[in-house]
Amino acid sequence: METCPSVKNILLLDSEGKRVAVKYYTDDWPVLSAKLAFEKSVFVKTQKASSGAEAEIVMFDGQIVVYKFIQDLHFFVTGGDEDNELILASVLQGFADAIDIILRNNVDKRTALENLDLILLCLDEIVDGGIVLETEGSVIAEKVLAHGAEGATSIAEQTIVQALTTAREHFAKSLLM
Repeated sequence: METCPSVKNILLLDSEGKRVAVKYYTDDWPVLSAKLAFEKSVFVKTQKASSGAEAEIVMFDGQIVVYKFIQDLHFFVTGGDEDNELILASVLQGFADAIDIILRNNVDKRTALENLDLILLCLDEIVDGGIVLETEGSVIAEKVLAHGAEGATSIAEQTIVQALTTAREHFAKSLLM
């Protein structure tokens, strides 16, 4: 019986194996300590590999782990031993491509942390409850950037508005003195 393609987790770690953004979709790792131990062991296992532009696949702890490194960020997608490696690889590629678009080709830890909200939205657009929703990086990025633009003005415009409001308040105070 065929099932929907599923993902157990998506990890984005830095060059030291520390979390940047992670999302777990199963209870295979029920507590935080188990999740951190899994992340560390996957990082150590794949650290010596030189993953270039193409995704690498490894069997680890009864899981299929597909991974890719871009500068100082390590991207991982984990599935069960029965899951299709090609689907996991397309999820990984879609995630990496979307991050590349969202971060404007400046994929590094500092920029990723500055845009963590968009990265987390990106994870939500790719997988929901372990079920793969989208794997095309440009579509994912478009949806994430549309979410960011909803509501009020952009972050840059809000900063300008806040600056003008502050300047107006200081000007008013100086007139009253």
